[in-house]
Amino acid sequence: MSVPLLDVNAQNLPLETELQAAFNRVLQHGRFIMGPEMEVFEKEVAAMVGVKHALAVSSGTDALLLALMALDIQPGDEVLCPAFTFFATAGAVSRLGAVPVFTDICPVCFNLDVNDARAKITPKTKAIIPVHLFGQSADMDPILALAAEKGLKVIEDGAQAIGALYKGRACGAMGDFGTYSFFPSKNLGGFGDGGMLVTNDDALAEFAKVLRVHGSKPKYYHHYVGGNFRMDTIQCALLSVKLKHYADYTTQRQTNAAHYTEALSQLSGVVQANPAHCKCLSSQDAWLAANNARIVLPVGYEHNTHIWNQYTLRVIGAGQRDSLRDHLQKAGIGCEIYYPLTLDQQPCFAHLPAASLTGCEVSHRMAEEVLSLPIYGELTEAQRNEVISAIGEWLKLG
Repeated sequence: MSVPLLDVNAQNLPLETELQAAFNRVLQHGRFIMGPEMEVFEKEVAAMVGVKHALAVSSGTDALLLALMALDIQPGDEVLCPAFTFFATAGAVSRLGAVPVFTDICPVCFNLDVNDARAKITPKTKAIIPVHLFGQSADMDPILALAAEKGLKVIEDGAQAIGALYKGRACGAMGDFGTYSFFPSKNLGGFGDGGMLVTNDDALAEFAKVLRVHGSKPKYYHHYVGGNFRMDTIQCALLSVKLKHYADYTTQRQTNAAHYTEALSQLSGVVQANPAHCKCLSSQDAWLAANNARIVLPVGYEHNTHIWNQYTLRVIGAGQRDSLRDHLQKAGIGCEIYYPLTLDQQPCFAHLPAASLTGCEVSHRMAEEVLSLPIYGELTEAQRNEVISAIGEWLKLG
């Protein structure tokens, strides 16, 4: 049985009637840019994540860029961000002439290591961008405490984590700004690019709104150089339809993750990551060796609500991750490596100061070991069993 990594039509086609009705409403009124559906969708997202302001924007990348601009990040300023994440996090920093400084990550949850971040702060450091990777929150209390102590701005990159919680607080709602992505592969996936910027700060929200439309207020009067960061009305209308089903989508992904964890844990050589080793790779390595671990399953911390944008394994041993990937692909099972290169290893950042590129050993290890399985909500039990069976076959081969 073929199992795709993602099947967007399995989620979208059951909503065809609702989606067509939303499209027709926009078609009839003709306000294709910043129409009434945009304001409705913004209010719905703000209510869901518990913030005062939500601004629909053109992509998750542009949400990051707009946040940095609104916080007045200037050329030469340093911004801390994890080395192990999607390119946009650091790319937005670099586009403004600022300097991304790469921090290492926790080997359990894959998120920013606040201790490494502290060690890399300099007088030029102006902000920190924790990423809630794969649908689980970063450790926000110590991050926020560090930011308050050092006078840093906090932008939460929640591209993969809308609806995820940290100690009951929504990812994206704790820093100066939070950003989300509605790229089609996300848990709340749109029909093209789209994103959202959220904040509880009235002044920042108003400034971001001005920057969203080329820095214009009123129209044709420009006190600032902004950008064209608007989300199309049609995307807002269609996403508003899907948002009403989002709680069900989350429950489905959580059910799929629980099934994987329960079944895969029964296989010889498979263990679940131990939160006791948070931020400590050496203690985890010793524990994995003592348990003859070949595959490490992801874990959601008890204080987090994990929404499972990805279900990401670690495959231990040189070349073993690629061996499992090849085995799954030959069996017709979709899988993906997020991410094969860390940001400090990317050629476009090779010119950065050495201080920006050092001390990311955990990130480098994860890039050699991680492999993500199909986890989308509409995945059937039979498909999940196919994935589990194929992994079991690979373990027996080794």
